[in-house]
Amino acid sequence: MALNNTYDARLQQETAVGAGVQILLLALLGTAIGMGPAGWLTGLAFAFATWAVLSRALHRSRLSSFGPANRVTLGRATLVGGVTALVADSFESAPPVTLLVALTAVALLLDGVDGKVARRTGTSSALGARFDMEVDAFLILVLSVYVSMQLGPWVLLIGGMRYAFVAAARVAPWLNAPLPPSFARKTVAALQGICLLLAGAELLPHAANLAVALLALGSLVWSFGRDVLWLWRNSRTASVEETVTEPEPMVLELAAR
Repeated sequence: MALNNTYDARLQQETAVGAGVQILLLALLGTAIGMGPAGWLTGLAFAFATWAVLSRALHRSRLSSFGPANRVTLGRATLVGGVTALVADSFESAPPVTLLVALTAVALLLDGVDGKVARRTGTSSALGARFDMEVDAFLILVLSVYVSMQLGPWVLLIGGMRYAFVAAARVAPWLNAPLPPSFARKTVAALQGICLLLAGAELLPHAANLAVALLALGSLVWSFGRDVLWLWRNSRTASVEETVTEPEPMVLELAAR
């Protein structure tokens, strides 16, 4: 019990350090661009929420160590917090596009690093995979909010689709079934961040930015649609197999005799 408490204390220290680094990044951003109250409050809320959710998840997972891969993901989460603060601040003042693009680009480049680190160090875990996925999903949501201010609210469909899927799974439990690995799914997921970053950078004409965002949305609809169809067919097949293998009432009665 004492050993478990020691491990848990070390894990909580890791999350506390992550929150501290997040606040430090916000202070640097605030000094550099004179960030307003919206950016500060949003950034601090992100830091606190990340610390609270991750601390609880680590306590429940009973991991023996935080691990190098999770540290990389926590670093990406820190960058995402900075992007979130900048996007929130852009509602009050002109956004520092170069800084926002730089933070986002580094976060996207590090996306594949944590997985490789986990595999090479043998520290892969369900918590690490979920942590990585949630950081990715939130970054896409924040970027879609930013790009929607230029191209229209329909862009929010890109960031909200994953959360809509999670909400739907509460109503339709068959959506919670595990999906088979898919290179196409990973490619589409990576494409979302790249397309939104490109559209948000405003380096291309408006029509080109619109086309890039539509490409991201179209590929995401295709990917989710394909997965939902596979899950539905799989649930139907499982239901039929259960019906076929279930003994008839008369057979059960004879067996009881």
